Amino acid sequence: MAEKLRKALDLVNGQAQIPDAQLRLGDFLDQWLDDVIKPTGQRSTWAGYEVNVRKHLKPTLGQVRLAKLTPAQVQTLINAKLDAGLSPRTVQYIHATLRAALATAVRWGLVVRNVAIPVQTVTVDREPVRPFSAAEAHHVLEAASGHRLAAFFTAAMALGLRPSEALALSWDDVDLDAGVIHVRRALDRRRAGDFQFKATKSRRSRRTIPLPDICIQAFVQHRRRQAQERLAAGSGWTDHNLAFTTKTGGPLDRTQVSRQFSRLLEKAGVAHRRLYDCRHTAASLLLAQGVAPRVVMETLGHSSYALTMETYTHVMPEVMREAAAAMDRVLEPRTASDHQTA
Repeated sequence: MAEKLRKALDLVNGQAQIPDAQLRLGDFLDQWLDDVIKPTGQRSTWAGYEVNVRKHLKPTLGQVRLAKLTPAQVQTLINAKLDAGLSPRTVQYIHATLRAALATAVRWGLVVRNVAIPVQTVTVDREPVRPFSAAEAHHVLEAASGHRLAAFFTAAMALGLRPSEALALSWDDVDLDAGVIHVRRALDRRRAGDFQFKATKSRRSRRTIPLPDICIQAFVQHRRRQAQERLAAGSGWTDHNLAFTTKTGGPLDRTQVSRQFSRLLEKAGVAHRRLYDCRHTAASLLLAQGVAPRVVMETLGHSSYALTMETYTHVMPEVMREAAAAMDRVLEPRTASDHQTA
């Protein structure tokens, strides 16, 4: 109430910008995309928002004056999209796009409140993760032996890298002498020839990960193979100093890598999973081996401890049973012979 009163007094005293009563939502959304989202350089974010604005928000609400937009109108949009058969996740993203845009409108003084906030939207349950078992992981890596991207699949399975992080690794990030890799960026690629390197997903995503021996050996072999490809390509080699490249040095396309991964699973006789499930596998295997969840959080670059615990709750019962057994080993009553030995 005090905040509302302050804003009203600011308007009366001429200390706040009077909203433009004629500005339409569609025009504002275009300006928001061009002036706020596009300059961030996050192409995938801009592309997703642009589709929502162009296909869903402007056709329905674009002619509504921004200052007159109501929660009821937004709720009607959400309900209509669900009735049209759009998935709950898609509708949630449309709502999130409008909410983000209106937050900017509030900061700019174009409206006094974000009318998308009180709107009831759908709740989307997190999809359960489907990691490989230890045996399946072995089969996959055995099938990858000799593949030109064997090191990529090994790093994905053993280190839990996001695919975009692995695709952006440069040889400057891979320190085989120290036995670590530095995750500093991600590859954002929309279509052939259109790519950029961007910051990692969050501050915690920038991390240094110790390399197990299996990864060190895979990277050593991969570097030799890449040197041979560089010689074969000659002047046709495009040098981005990337660890994982096409046969002419360019950045790899994630879709193509995913297709190769699917063929690899068929060869290994393992049920289909997404490439991203290698990341879940790394986390699940670490937790199952008794590695502390906070260490797993740091390895994966999760933004919070809670995210790690929530994502991998299916593994935690086994970990907790092992923790209980370890406590028994420490605190269980000792026999007389135990005391004499001690």
